Amino acid sequence: MGVLDVGSFSARLVVVPVDGSPREPLVNHQTRLRLDRELDDRGRLSARGIEAITTAVAAGMTTAYRHGVSDVYPLATSSIRDAANAADVVRHVAGETGVELRFLSGRCEAELTYLAARRWYAAEPGPMLVLDIGGGTVELAAGSGEKATFARSLPLGARSMTRDWLPSERVSNKQVRALRTHALDVVTTTLGAADVDDPRVVGCSKVLQQLARLAGARPGKCKELRLDELRAWIPRLAALPPSKRAELPGISRSRAHQALAGAVVAEALLTVAGGKVTICPWSTRDGLLLTLQDKARAAAGKHAA
Repeated sequence: MGVLDVGSFSARLVVVPVDGSPREPLVNHQTRLRLDRELDDRGRLSARGIEAITTAVAAGMTTAYRHGVSDVYPLATSSIRDAANAADVVRHVAGETGVELRFLSGRCEAELTYLAARRWYAAEPGPMLVLDIGGGTVELAAGSGEKATFARSLPLGARSMTRDWLPSERVSNKQVRALRTHALDVVTTTLGAADVDDPRVVGCSKVLQQLARLAGARPGKCKELRLDELRAWIPRLAALPPSKRAELPGISRSRAHQALAGAVVAEALLTVAGGKVTICPWSTRDGLLLTLQDKARAAAGKHAA
């Protein structure tokens, strides 16, 4: 079974056996996208963006079929879900490819990311807080067992905050301070409702992975991101245009424009969450794969019985 995860920067197909692990996928196919460039002032995806999505979905499904896989969940993330013409995008892709893109709520994404983090660390019962900074939203989830008891989605994604608070290549200290205040207010209010004491704080997103690398983590090693190290980088990121940010360790060219907003949001999260986050390579897609596997095994067990 597989998941075709259509996001802002890529459409990635990951296929795993029912009894296998997302750590060792049978198929891992990616088509690059740049949907962040295809949103107009009204929040609508352009015709070119819609065609790019359609082509990526067709390529992913062709790859799946070539490997004998027909059980694929076509997941569209917030870059499509939150577009003003999302329904038109889904209709066009379905008409051209026969695949109807599916959306998950932000809360459901948070719950799946929490499950992925639990399984990645094979964590024993105990408090855990999971943070995921996406392009459009931030997902937060917490609990003490395998299922989250607290899950929220916040409109603090790196792409959205760049568009709304830091739209120009050159930003002022006043703009950065305003975003800092806004992000900290929203995060403080939200995490105050998470009833977990002294949780293990885990980060599951490319934004946090890249910031950890920027702050000095070695490539491919278990990463941590600390508040003091992150905070020291924010004025340096603010002083650089995106083209120069892309030359820094860990900052990809495609995400350089939103790196500053991502860092400011991460600072707010770490300020409230205890000052340190451990980076987990699994996120929503992996949680969805794990959930689909669980359901398939349960169905097989009932059939055998």
